[in-house]
Amino acid sequence: MYPALRKFVFTDSHCAGENSTKTYEDLFEKLDANKDGIVDVSELKAGLKAMGIAFDKGAAQKIVSSGDTDKDAGLDFKEFSRYLKEHEKKLMLTFKSLDKNNDGQIDVVEIKQSLADLGMDISKEEAEKILKSIDVNGTMTVDWNEWRQHFLFNPATNLQEIIRYWKHSTVLDIGDSLSIPDEFTEEEKTTGIWWRQLLSGALAGAVSRTGTAPLDRMKVFMQVHSSKSNKISLVGGFKLMLDEGGFTSLWRGNGVNVLKIAPETAIKFMAYEQYKKILSSDSGKVRTHERFIAGSLAGATAQTVIYPMEVMKTRLTLRKTGQYSGMFDCAKKILKKEGVKAFYKGYIPNILGIIPYAGIDLAVYESLKNAWLARYAKDTANPGIIVLLCCGTLSSTCGQLASYPLALVRTRMQAQASLEGSEQLSMSQLVTKIVKKEGFFGLYRGILPNFMKVIPAVSISYVVYEYMRTGLGISK
Repeated sequence: MYPALRKFVFTDSHCAGENSTKTYEDLFEKLDANKDGIVDVSELKAGLKAMGIAFDKGAAQKIVSSGDTDKDAGLDFKEFSRYLKEHEKKLMLTFKSLDKNNDGQIDVVEIKQSLADLGMDISKEEAEKILKSIDVNGTMTVDWNEWRQHFLFNPATNLQEIIRYWKHSTVLDIGDSLSIPDEFTEEEKTTGIWWRQLLSGALAGAVSRTGTAPLDRMKVFMQVHSSKSNKISLVGGFKLMLDEGGFTSLWRGNGVNVLKIAPETAIKFMAYEQYKKILSSDSGKVRTHERFIAGSLAGATAQTVIYPMEVMKTRLTLRKTGQYSGMFDCAKKILKKEGVKAFYKGYIPNILGIIPYAGIDLAVYESLKNAWLARYAKDTANPGIIVLLCCGTLSSTCGQLASYPLALVRTRMQAQASLEGSEQLSMSQLVTKIVKKEGFFGLYRGILPNFMKVIPAVSISYVVYEYMRTGLGISK
């Protein structure tokens, strides 16, 4: 499979003691192209590529950064050998944790069981695909040498990091928070990485929502005001908003939309953890369907608590100049004029929308993941950031498309009391009226600005999330 040099580097005779040191010396000499006693990032990349060793994007930089104790942007032999020895120890611990029956080999059943222990219920075919990407000799088992040669020049040191490639992260904030929450390993919970991840995601969502707020306001405006009779277009809608309130009016409702991220994220995470404990039928292991149910219930719980802020966001987004002085004035006037019930108008279609959104989002993502693994996963299970972003964006967009009619009905119910001469209709009455007057596609008013904000929202949230992860010490 690989050139002769690679076979030499990773043979049984070079496992420990003096032989191991000699192997490191030979390898270091091959990598040190300019013979200056230092292996830098470019030499490491070129050397590993020439030897046929698969490594992920950014792996060379991470290896040098991890082993470079004197901060001279390169590894001398002492730093190089120390890094490899420490890395091998970690890989050995991971290998032993996977080798459940202690026979010195990892098979499909052991991979499937180990991932199940981490809350990832995968099929036998998926486990076989992972095994094939590591198995050099085609025996459908992986011994220590195969495991070591596959991961020695990969900064991932444990199973949690290795499977993290395909964790469906909710960092992609496209304005709706109905997706299933992030899955955190026990290691991430005990080391405090979980709250840093959540904080990074929340701040990324805040920046993303602020950046795409004009399109979000346009979506809400068209959901409520656009019809067959007035035919409000995208350009026409923006002109109406600018004429009425000026440029800054495009960000109306954004303040409360950003403020609700923190409580919603925290409540959803805590509720999700509790629901998983209640629903898991097999000693803490959470299957895919249990994860879906727990995630949906967690989303419903969070939405129930923060729903008054959703109503205020809609009212503030649609307000005319001088109608409300701010969020508290809006809440005060709604309470005084309409009572407490007004804060839960549109609650039922909102809760019903969680099921199609979360279900389709998860199903599409899993299908795209399996399709990629089946077709392209050969030397690595890491698809790269572009594939991950595309899969996440497409699955979230499909989820939105399925739940959009319910989102439109929710928004109209939230807004109808503030519109002069508007009837106070129930969910079923409103759906019947829309379909009768505007046809089925009347339930998709505002879908264009909603889709237009997806790509910028994903791009902004991802960039900010990565910067926050670096700033909080999650990644370097």
